[in-house]
Amino acid sequence: MAQPLAWMPDSLYNYSISSVVTNYSTYEKDVRIFHGCVIFDVYYKLYKDGLLCQLGKEFENLDLFHKVLKVSDKRFRLHNCFQALMDHGYQIAYKLAHGYRRKCKDILDSTSDKRDKVINLGFLLGSFLTDAGWFPESEIVFKSCLKLCQLNISSTLMERARNLDCYKRLLHVQNVYCKFKEAETTFKDIQKCIQQIESLELNINLGSIYSEFASFYFLQSNYKEAYRWSNKAIMQLDSTVSHRDLVKILRIGSKSCVVKKQFQQAEFLIKQAVQRTRERFGDRSLIYAATLIDYGYFLLHTDATGHAIEVYQKALDIHIEVLGGRNLLVAAVHEDLAYAAYVHEYSTGRFKDARDHIKKASAIKESLLPEDHFLLPSAKRVHALIVEEIAIDSHDKEFQERFFAEAEELHTSALQITRQCLGELNVQTGKHYGNLGRLYQSMRKFNEARKMHLKAISIKQEILGPNDYEVAISMGHLASLYNYDLGLYEEAIALYKKAIEIGLKQFGSGYSGLEYDYRGLLSVYSALGDAVNVSKLHADLSDWKLLRDQTLEKANKTSPLNIELELVPPEEVYSHFSLLQSHPF
Repeated sequence: MAQPLAWMPDSLYNYSISSVVTNYSTYEKDVRIFHGCVIFDVYYKLYKDGLLCQLGKEFENLDLFHKVLKVSDKRFRLHNCFQALMDHGYQIAYKLAHGYRRKCKDILDSTSDKRDKVINLGFLLGSFLTDAGWFPESEIVFKSCLKLCQLNISSTLMERARNLDCYKRLLHVQNVYCKFKEAETTFKDIQKCIQQIESLELNINLGSIYSEFASFYFLQSNYKEAYRWSNKAIMQLDSTVSHRDLVKILRIGSKSCVVKKQFQQAEFLIKQAVQRTRERFGDRSLIYAATLIDYGYFLLHTDATGHAIEVYQKALDIHIEVLGGRNLLVAAVHEDLAYAAYVHEYSTGRFKDARDHIKKASAIKESLLPEDHFLLPSAKRVHALIVEEIAIDSHDKEFQERFFAEAEELHTSALQITRQCLGELNVQTGKHYGNLGRLYQSMRKFNEARKMHLKAISIKQEILGPNDYEVAISMGHLASLYNYDLGLYEEAIALYKKAIEIGLKQFGSGYSGLEYDYRGLLSVYSALGDAVNVSKLHADLSDWKLLRDQTLEKANKTSPLNIELELVPPEEVYSHFSLLQSHPF
């Protein structure tokens, strides 16, 4: 029997690529006239060999980078190269964006054919920068591109659709980078464009535009409007919608349903999105990872924290593999994973994983963002929650005081930035007040704690109504203050009962959050010597634990990533969606 070869020679093509890279100074001008695929392979070899100076010089050339961008089947590797350059201080994103802006200015008076080519380049470059997490540079590209789109715009369907598409991409970047004032201007401009299109009776599918409107409102915690626009987006779904836009519509639709506590609808939409992205784009793509993040959001808000951690970890693995470390998209997943780990391990007091992730998220964000940017408060909040719990568990008074002070600084900073960006009357502002209330209770600053909790309840009730679970959370925290620290037992009982009522209605009898309020109520009745209600609360807790154990046992049998379902055609999604009724878990 023949023995297998111990060594296989490399292909002639690979030898040629290696030879060119070894003698790059000799061949660099020749390489630039090669076909795009060959150019890309040479550049990727430069990256693999650590020749970043040479690679950066080539990538700064917008025309050469355009050739590389058109090699769409190697986008994963292009992200690797690009992020490596950014990590090493080569401001490639900035140089490409400003190079594109100069090109747009240079051809303002050129023929429409030349402008069309530059517009197409803008779409490619801007979308790449967005996917790669370099949002300010992407905004520069799309703003410049939009000016070209608007030159001598006619009433033709193609030009109107292209103009609207550019607006949509610009709004998306401004949304994800939380540039709310600029996004509002773009939002209004798009509405004017839509009115013009309707007056011309042009037939353009507006589903992807409506999904960006939904995101605009969702990111500012205006959940009512986010839900309304996401519904309109789903209604527009048909076979003309691209796969990327279809997935985006499903994702924002799911998140909007989650905050409205319409969990069956949310599950239907996000699982359709996860399966579609995995089948269409592969399980190592950034769009799949982004969809997993929204899937994790659904799982976390439906009390499946263990599954949420698994999904977030998969998303983080993909982001690190594709983008490396110092990137806003990577930071965001670290933050999501930190919060999920914090919630999952809350009862155990083991916060090492949560703290490791939030430190990484905070370090990345602080290195890339201005100190008053709206993407910072969420990381500060999670960091403060973890630090506070570590302080509570410590028996070293000096250590405890130091950590409490750190948590207070983080919470206060998060509140200030949020108020500056979104105002006083906003759900996120209310959450920050509630977090400060909890911290002040731990610090035994009871008057300040009470003020913060009452502010949180007032803001949340005005926005969300009296029966939302966000209100119930703050009620439970205020009840804890009344119960354990102020001895206001009757007030505590009323708040605990209301929080339990809301929790049961929205999540069902096995919801993990009920334990906090059940135990608090049990403590009150024990202090009052109410044996009848003490006995009843012990029974309620016993029933809750049984249901909770059954829920966890069922959940642990399968991985949340093993989704196998029938994909619904785009034009049938809304009918399936509308048939599902709101149902608590």
